[in-house]
Amino acid sequence: MATRPGDYTHFKSIVPLKRVSIGTKYWRYYDYGPKSVPPLICIPGTAGTAEVFYKQILTLSSKGYRVIAADAPPVWSHQEWVNSFEKFLDTIGVHHVHIYGTSLGGFLAQLFAHYRPRRVQSLVLSNTFLDTREFAAATTWSSLITWTPEFLLKRYILSGIRDGPQEPLIADSIDFVVSQLETLSKKELAARLTLNTTVGAIGQVLVPDSDITIMDTNDYCATPQALREEVGVRYGGARKAVLKTGGDFPFLSRADEVNLHLQLHLRRVGVEALVVTKGPGGSDDSAQGEDGRGFLQHPDLGMPPAEGGTGEGSSTSSSNSSASEAYRQKAGLGNEWTMCPCNATDWDSRKKFPLDLLVAASIEATIQGHGLPNDGLLGGSKVSIMRYWQLAMYNLY
Repeated sequence: MATRPGDYTHFKSIVPLKRVSIGTKYWRYYDYGPKSVPPLICIPGTAGTAEVFYKQILTLSSKGYRVIAADAPPVWSHQEWVNSFEKFLDTIGVHHVHIYGTSLGGFLAQLFAHYRPRRVQSLVLSNTFLDTREFAAATTWSSLITWTPEFLLKRYILSGIRDGPQEPLIADSIDFVVSQLETLSKKELAARLTLNTTVGAIGQVLVPDSDITIMDTNDYCATPQALREEVGVRYGGARKAVLKTGGDFPFLSRADEVNLHLQLHLRRVGVEALVVTKGPGGSDDSAQGEDGRGFLQHPDLGMPPAEGGTGEGSSTSSSNSSASEAYRQKAGLGNEWTMCPCNATDWDSRKKFPLDLLVAASIEATIQGHGLPNDGLLGGSKVSIMRYWQLAMYNLY
């Protein structure tokens, strides 16, 4: 079965799983995107693994951001996790980070920001909390976690996920997380539940509220509403990104919205994306394409006529008018769609001419890279082109 850009099989085929030893333990992680860009570190909750952020990795890396999704080895205290995470960052050569944490991952992200304030530049917190006392009180058997059979640990974690009929995207997100939960060992499950039920609270966090985004779902979530509201009160000046629906795992069920908010957050805190040219072998940490002009060529259309090409995959010269018309027809654009001869660094010009053929020619590949449905952009309706181009413009500008 052929892989489809944007799906999990495609992700696994192009993004390698890496492991790094910290003492006698190993961190599992995915690291994708330009290495010169400050990374966004994604930390999952109790039931998640690094794989649950595959949609963020695919989409944001295609836009020129570096994303790292990481799984901690079994650790048994909050301070041990902080120390292990710091050594992990040191080992992979990352100093300043932006962290996206969900549920328990959001709590640990705040904890790291408290103990290592100079290393955390910004936070994105989703469905998380400031204090574990409520979870500790609800888990009266917490002292027996390490002795509990694996199937009971999994059953307890799954009991926090809402049962019953769900809309398809939310149901799919739950199925995917459950499949990842099955890959965790008893030791990993016990360590995560121990972190979630060990009494602890977030102290002072020096990250400015203006560099924090709180992204919560407005429907059901395993984290009690009162605990999520406490996060909003603590960071009163933080940007609020409320998702109307999405359940416990909006990074899967509402990936487009989450990715948009993540990109807006990164732009707001000063992270400059690198325009990346992707070849068949993966990503290239360069802002220039094979033609040296710094833009993506569509594999079927070739170089745009405005850049000296014919629109037929070659750079053979011909009259600009006839080549432009052929290129326009092949791209499915009418005469009212204007062409702008600009390059990847000419952002002011691109803003003035948002429907330039240069970008329109490569947007189909971008859409597929996002995992969005392909409505046949090239040769498709102008409504489809406008819809996706507006999304791309909102993301980029």
